Amino acid sequence: MPAAVLFPIVQRDDEPTVLLTQRTTHLKDHPGQVSFPGGRCEAADPSPAATALRETVEEIGLSPEHVEIIGYLPEYRTSTGFRVTPVVALVKPPFALQLDEFEVAEAFEVPLAFLMDPANHQRHSLHYLGKLRHYHAMPYGDYFIWGATAGIIMSLYRALEMAAR
Repeated sequence: MPAAVLFPIVQRDDEPTVLLTQRTTHLKDHPGQVSFPGGRCEAADPSPAATALRETVEEIGLSPEHVEIIGYLPEYRTSTGFRVTPVVALVKPPFALQLDEFEVAEAFEVPLAFLMDPANHQRHSLHYLGKLRHYHAMPYGDYFIWGATAGIIMSLYRALEMAAR
């Protein structure tokens, strides 16, 4: 199932942050998890960027006029059957959010430096569908960033590490 998410890097004056959401607990897919805004590609979406922008507007009300797409990360495949295209973008404040209360419990920001610091990267494992699965996690305050979201963050981390060499 093709999907796309926006990896929104907010250009704050003091330091860049990453805008994330906490999903509501009653959702069928990934209830209560920390995620990027995004979702399934629809037939009318001409590109992954269009999907990511449409879903971002629907979920958190972030207007595309504040968003500058700067690139893509490699497709991320989830154990639940999604092929996710991460769309990396810079977000220019000030902006107002209007959360879809059905899907999004809260939106919050995490310093990009925190997410790119290997001291904050953890590896965990669990048994899922009869297999031992390993996953990344980045606990931040009361938030537990893990699964596909942490995997996509790690993809940016690896890309930046390779570019710095």
